[in-house]
Amino acid sequence: MGKWVPLGERAVRFPRPAVTARAIVETMRSWPGVIDVVVARDEVAAYFDREPRIDDAMIATLATLVDAGVPPREVELRARYDGEDLASVATATGLAVDEVIRRHAAATYTVDTMGFAPGFAYLAGLDAALVVPRRATPRPRVAAGALAIAGDRTTVYPFASPGGWHLLGTVDEPMFGPAGARLQLGDRVRFVR
Repeated sequence: MGKWVPLGERAVRFPRPAVTARAIVETMRSWPGVIDVVVARDEVAAYFDREPRIDDAMIATLATLVDAGVPPREVELRARYDGEDLASVATATGLAVDEVIRRHAAATYTVDTMGFAPGFAYLAGLDAALVVPRRATPRPRVAAGALAIAGDRTTVYPFASPGGWHLLGTVDEPMFGPAGARLQLGDRVRFVR
């Protein structure tokens, strides 16, 4: 695992170890002075309330973590596969539209990272046959609840926003509300029809 580097005076960044984001966040929140942890696909950042007191050994222990404590939540989201990009995804992957839908709905996904917008969950576990790059031209507006794929991830847009992912369908359940984000790090998610 690589060495940590400072991010200004009160934060550090280092390569993400090959463990779940939930395990990383739970452990790092116990470090002295940590006020926030941001887990991205390839890196982790820790923000402190004062000058960080951190060493390579602390970061090295992250690579040996396993999820403990509360088991991940199992979340089912009702999906309608009515997205405007279904046909183009089928063409790009060489699969029939029904097979794209079947493969997407058959997987169990894990909320691997959060970002882009509040409640925007990056879900790992997409069938390798469905991996397609982001759209060449992002849309200026994607509706809240849009079920989409890009690269090796899937997501549900929590708000109407610009977006460059391929739209497979719709989820009617709000992804962000007064109680916060519907999906949390570590959740196991299935889309049901």
